[in-house]
Amino acid sequence: MSAELNTVPKGIAGPSNFLDERLGGASFLKRNMRKIFPDHWSFLLGEIALYSFIILLLTGTFLTFWFKPSMAEVVYDGSYAPLRGVMMSQAYASSLEISFDVRGGLLMRQMHHWAALLFVAGMMVHALRVFFTGAYRKPRELNWIIGVLLLTLALAEGLTGYSLPDDLLSGAGLRITEGVAISLPLVGTYITFFLFGGEYPGEDVVSRFYALHILLIPGIILALVTAHMVLMWVQKHTQMPGKARSNKNVVGAPFYPAFMAKAGAYFLFTLAVVSGLATFTQINPIWLFGPYTPADVSAGSQPDFYMGFLEGALRLMPAWEINLFGASHAGTLPLSVIIPALVPMGIIMTGLALYPFIERWVTGDHREHHVADRPRNNPHRTSIGMSAIAFYGVLWLLGANDEISAFFHISLNWTTYAGRVLVFAAPALAYMITYRICLGLQRSDAAVTGHGVESGVIKRLPHGEYIEVHTPPAEDIQAHVKGKEPVAMLPVAEDTEGIPPKGMRGPLGKLRARMSKAYGGEKIPLESEHGHGHDEEEPAAIGSGGGEDRGSLRH
Repeated sequence: MSAELNTVPKGIAGPSNFLDERLGGASFLKRNMRKIFPDHWSFLLGEIALYSFIILLLTGTFLTFWFKPSMAEVVYDGSYAPLRGVMMSQAYASSLEISFDVRGGLLMRQMHHWAALLFVAGMMVHALRVFFTGAYRKPRELNWIIGVLLLTLALAEGLTGYSLPDDLLSGAGLRITEGVAISLPLVGTYITFFLFGGEYPGEDVVSRFYALHILLIPGIILALVTAHMVLMWVQKHTQMPGKARSNKNVVGAPFYPAFMAKAGAYFLFTLAVVSGLATFTQINPIWLFGPYTPADVSAGSQPDFYMGFLEGALRLMPAWEINLFGASHAGTLPLSVIIPALVPMGIIMTGLALYPFIERWVTGDHREHHVADRPRNNPHRTSIGMSAIAFYGVLWLLGANDEISAFFHISLNWTTYAGRVLVFAAPALAYMITYRICLGLQRSDAAVTGHGVESGVIKRLPHGEYIEVHTPPAEDIQAHVKGKEPVAMLPVAEDTEGIPPKGMRGPLGKLRARMSKAYGGEKIPLESEHGHGHDEEEPAAIGSGGGEDRGSLRH
């Protein structure tokens, strides 16, 4: 190891000595400031969400200085002439004041809104990266559950913040929220009265949502983000397969100065993107919608993208209900609201939270994993993930079925009927297509390791056959491909007397064994494309010269 690598940078040595002389913290600081972080572009996806959350805290603090969380009615006399003399809530009037009278207020409002969208989108993409690469496996199951909770809380945070301006668009969303809450069996009425302070719309919903939005939910999110980061720090970061990478080491750059410089630059880049969107791209122009009144609703109302799946589920669901006591409203279960409100969200979030434990039960894999999988190398997991994306995507898309119908001149009924079919057919189709694509990519990897890569050089053999020379892949590419491990599966072999092992003898055990056999194992071994033997420049045949195939390689 060179002297430069053994020398502690002055930026670490100075503070370390200062803390050590007073607190005895030199070893702690040196160890953590030199912690190694792997380098891969996909690891930055989670940082987008983190930096967006920081922007949300900063811009939200600015907005709290002028926003008035009250539904008390006032007569507007501000700068926006079209609404002067109109009765509105103080919440809506203060939102207009922020937009038109506070210096930089509209910029802060739009930065806050764009950062909220980027926060949720970043968390979604980060969760997909973790899922598809299997980074949720032991010892990171607890961190995965924290991530699922963070995503759920982010949706609740967005819902409460979206309703605060008390404009006509957010009021329409609030009306849907009230309908969903009151439809819940047994607890629906209590939840509705707790949120609205009485009959809808009440006088307290904005102030109560405000308390949830700026205190309770952000506090929980901040605590969970801290726990998420601490666990990641302690457990060390996963890394992609490659040269000299294993479950016992981390290959990358130190936290200081390399990672800190990169993270700081990436935060500034994220801030620049959010600022650019807020400056040049209008979002949520509340002055065009007007104040909310329960008797009005605007045509073409659409929620923010992260709540689109709930809107789509409500639009697709048939008007079903169950009357337990005849026509009495006390015994009515509105399935047309309960199922869309609970089932899609329950399937996705519960499935995400339980998946690490279900996979471990199916495969029997209790090992620690610090090297991430390539998605193609676990085709069933990747197919399940794409099925969930297709399910969410259909619901999200059909949340705008009226816009689709109007723009493409298609019957609104037919778009709804098509959505009811696609919500079941699309996930199944996505599963089958993704599985075949994963197997095809595995065969491609096997061909690369078995035959090498095409060089573009054409040779003619003495007997007249034309062939293309293949060369071995680059060392880093070969190491990346050969980092593949077979998906673990249970030992289900029977003993000499034909008796299955203990735990595999009952109906549940037999089901587990069948699931493990289908889910685990090696689908396309890398050696499956190896051939008959050749030197490094053995070519692959591209023209028929008769006889056997001369294009295979053997290592």
